[in-house]
Amino acid sequence: MKYLFLLFIVCPAIEIGLFLLAGKLIGIFPTILLIILTGVLGALVAKRQGVDVYHRVQRDLQYGKMPGEALLDGMCVFIGGLLLMIPGFLSDVLGACLLIPFIRDRFKPLMFKWLRGMSKNKRKIIK
Repeated sequence: MKYLFLLFIVCPAIEIGLFLLAGKLIGIFPTILLIILTGVLGALVAKRQGVDVYHRVQRDLQYGKMPGEALLDGMCVFIGGLLLMIPGFLSDVLGACLLIPFIRDRFKPLMFKWLRGMSKNKRKIIK
């Protein structure tokens, strides 16, 4: 419940504050153009990296390997692209972090741990 509060109340409030600050510092039209630019660039980068991840998954499957690492990369790219397309500077920073490979590698162990915890909780519910 506390995460929903954070997601729906605190994050938008921070984004609005950052919009107001950026509008005051660089002006309204540059702020709007920056928001549009990050959305478009996010979509383009996510599409390119998504295609690369798709080819890695295909290659891993052809060689009989489990594509776990590639699927985790794909999940990061998808979430990163989505965050970049959502208007906001905080979401843009988080999205960019998920699209930059050497930074994404820092997030992947956390995501793997989170997914593993979710699967363990699901098993408890099923039993």
